[in-house]
This record gives sequence, C-alpha cells and structure tokens, in this order.
Amino acid sequence: MWSPRVIALKLAKISHSVGHKIPLCNLKGLHLLCGRLRFSSANNWGAEQRFMSSEPKKIRIDEMTIKKIGTHNGNFHCDEVLACFFLRQLPEYAEAEIVRTRDAAVLAECDIVVDVGGEFDPKRHRYDHHQRTFAENFHSLCPEKPWVTKLSSAGLVYLHFGRRLLAQLTQMKEDDRQLDVLFDKLYENFVEEVDAVDNGISQFDGEARYAVSSTLSARVAHLNPRWNSKSQDTEDGFKKALQMVGEEFLDRLDFYKSSWLPARAVVEQAFKERHQVDPSGEVLLFSQGGCPWKEHLFALEKELDVESPIKFVLYPDLNGQWRVQCVPAGLNTFQNRLPLPEEWRGVRDEALSELSGIKGCIFVHAGGFIGGNKTQEGALEMARRTLQAAAQSPANGSS
Repeated sequence: MWSPRVIALKLAKISHSVGHKIPLCNLKGLHLLCGRLRFSSANNWGAEQRFMSSEPKKIRIDEMTIKKIGTHNGNFHCDEVLACFFLRQLPEYAEAEIVRTRDAAVLAECDIVVDVGGEFDPKRHRYDHHQRTFAENFHSLCPEKPWVTKLSSAGLVYLHFGRRLLAQLTQMKEDDRQLDVLFDKLYENFVEEVDAVDNGISQFDGEARYAVSSTLSARVAHLNPRWNSKSQDTEDGFKKALQMVGEEFLDRLDFYKSSWLPARAVVEQAFKERHQVDPSGEVLLFSQGGCPWKEHLFALEKELDVESPIKFVLYPDLNGQWRVQCVPAGLNTFQNRLPLPEEWRGVRDEALSELSGIKGCIFVHAGGFIGGNKTQEGALEMARRTLQAAAQSPANGSS
C-alpha cells in the first residue's frame, strides 16, 4: 500500500459563460506530488472537495498565472468530467479554473480545451473529438497499443497525460515497467468504457438481453437537471460529477496498485520457477492460496512467449491442504486445457487414492477442473499423472 495522501478534487473555480497526430505514449515529465491521499477505516479512498465560494473572488498578485481549462457548458458527460479531473491532478493545472462555455472567443483564451471547439491539436492543447475529421484511437496514435475504440476527451487526455498522472498519484517512476502495466490496465478497464459510451459504440453486435443502467457514464448523466426541473443550472451537478468520477478512478487505481499488481508479481515469480516444480514447465506452484491468477497467467504467457501452455496450478487451501486446478482454455470459458482424468471425477478420499495410486487424495470434482490432496507432493503427482496420461493419449486432452 502506498502512504496515505489526500487528493483534492478542486471542485472550485468552475465558471460558466453564455488533427494533428503526435504519438505521446512515452511522454516523460515531472514527477511531483499533487496532494495527500487518505483512507477511511475500510481503506477506501477519501477526497476533499473545494466548492466555489459565493463571495467575490479576492484579487491576487498571481491571478494572471492561474491557468484555465475549457470545456462546454450545458449538459455534461462523463468524458469531459473525467478529463477535467485528470488535468486537475497535474501540478500545472492543480489550481486551474474550469471554464464551461461554447463561446469560441472565451475558449481561445483557455490554456487547454477538452470536448469542445472542434479541434484536436496536442501542440496547442486542444482535445476535442466531435469534428467530422476525427477518427483517432489509441492504436492510431500509439501503434504499439491494441485498442481501436474511438477516443473521447477522456481518452485523449489520458493518452497524453496519463503516465505523468499515474506517476504522481502512485509515486512510481515514469520509466517503471509496473507503471506501464497500470497505465494499460486503467485504460482497458476504466477509461475505454467512457470513450466507447460517449462515442456511441456498442459493446457487442445485436440486441442486448438486458439493460445496464449503472455505468459510470450513466451515473454522471443522472446528475444533470431533469428535463422538467425548474432550474436547468448544471454547475452543482458538474461539481458532484467531478467528485464522483475522481473518487472512483482513485479507488480503482488503489485496487490495481495494492492488490492487482502484487498478484501479477506472484504469478510472474511462479512462471520463473515452474521448471523447478516440474520439468514439463506446465505446472505453476503458489505457496499461498487466494491469489487471483487466471488473468495474469494468460497475459504473462503472451508476454513471456511461453512455448508450452500452463496446464495446472497448485496452491494451498484454507485448511492447509492442497488443490490442483486446471487452467481454463480462456478467461470466459469452462473448458479446460487439460482436465483431470475422467475415471477420477466424482471419486473421493481413500477410494480415489486406490484408484489413482496416489496417497492422500481428497477429491476430484465431477467436472474434472479441480482436485484436492492432503499434501503438496500429492497434488503435484495428480497433475503429473494427468500430463503423462495425456502424452500417451493426446486425444484425451482438450488443448
């Protein structure tokens, strides 16, 4: 876990008034603190918000140095709210005023403009995606990245500033390989969804079986005034949305850094030691149970260019006994690369030990995807016997 700090969402200073491709994926910049995070008793992110004062703004000597973030007024959407939050976490925009307008003359005076203005020009810090000529995605701007979802203002700001943002919030160095992993993960599992929703890109083809109305984008939209409300002022709702998206992003970042990344490190270490577990290199051993391994296993197989796919994972359960679990053929399937032998399935305890010839057997699930043994050696032997049987009769494997 990182040290507690409080991130100020800086909800004040929000005012209201009546394509050039530059691959910046590897942008390097300053690594500075933007505030201090704090945790509640449940280790959830907390946040302080600074609301706009109703008192007249006091004249300050450095007034002319305050930067302005421009975005559109009227109904707000998740993408520009998230883009503004991202920018507010950077030192150069930490005290920036958010100017909400569609007036071109007012926007021209802003230091950076997101989601309005009909222009994408990173050199001038203009990040709109609504113009007819815009069709950029992560892959088109950063060819080494796989995502082809059209970018919204959130994705554009994340692409150009995301590494500095994460380095600042996590206190990791920008050239840290783990930061790059976090950068990819947060786009794929947080920002890309916002890009897709704002651009009207369906998650799948065909008609959905049921509606999902609780996405972050949907909850931001609900903070706009209702169509028949007497007041159509959007400023308070925008501030609430800024706080909500900020808290959720920080919570997700905390999870990935403090839980998801450590799990990846455990799986990566198991990959390095797999030939010590079994010469085949097709069995991973975790000394501690409970580690979420599947997603990391598939990702690391590709990254490490593993020749023989992993077939089994061994780990202790809560009772100190051992499990042998089959690796599925994919993240979203119940099919296994190599299930435990059919004749073992549904058999338990001594009967299973006699049938298999392996001491200490506890069970094999009727589905053949997992089994148990009293010892690590026994669980490993169950995996080895299955590998040997598959080698003798390749048709029995499902890989």
